[in-house]
Amino acid sequence: MSEFASAPLKPTTCTSPTDEAGAGKPLLCAIELEKTFDDGGRLITVLKDLELSVVSGERVAVVGHSGVGKSTLLHILGSLEKPTKGKVVFEGQDLFALGPRALAEFRNRQLGFVFQFHYLLADFTALENVAMPARIARLGESRARQLAIEALKSVGLSNKAHRRPAELSGGEQQLVAIARAIVMRPKLVLADEPTGNLDAHTAEEVTNLLVRLNTELGITMVVATHNERLARQMRRVLRLKDGRLWQES
Repeated sequence: MSEFASAPLKPTTCTSPTDEAGAGKPLLCAIELEKTFDDGGRLITVLKDLELSVVSGERVAVVGHSGVGKSTLLHILGSLEKPTKGKVVFEGQDLFALGPRALAEFRNRQLGFVFQFHYLLADFTALENVAMPARIARLGESRARQLAIEALKSVGLSNKAHRRPAELSGGEQQLVAIARAIVMRPKLVLADEPTGNLDAHTAEEVTNLLVRLNTELGITMVVATHNERLARQMRRVLRLKDGRLWQES
């Protein structure tokens, strides 16, 4: 990949009518994010004054060396982890100003998460795993099942709906995890090394699927990855370095 630019991303208030490319109002913003960890009395800063603006419908890759903080950033963007300071704003709402119940509902209905490991429930079928977010949302068994069937069809696994994770290949398990991430038709999917445990051929299939879901369903995607092929398929590539995001040139 190309070298990063000479300056980090510009500050954003998340209230401007267009992003830097004039593409529309941001869906997601990170404003002056900082994250520090206490390592036996020694403070380690992972993110420092980090800025990010993502417009609805974008595909954004976040790249960088192992341990630089990519997973931490995605966890904060998805409200799974709180920053030491700064804000994450989604459609104008400061996420960390929400109470626990509202925040849980936001994650359930607006976000989809894909991790390097699939985290499927071993005793549940693919259909039951995918339907879980809809059941948590109390949409009713019939509606949850319908949404799960549609999501499995979207990832090409409708014929494996009644198989348990142990009966699926590693690639199929990850496809089920992606189906679970999109079952509630979220506006944003955060994917943390989604091809990290896959062979090259299966990684290519997952890459193509993520691009198709973005293009056909309009799901905004932020993907942390070491996979250069996957990163190149994103419309924007950002490098996390020295606690900040830098636009690849």
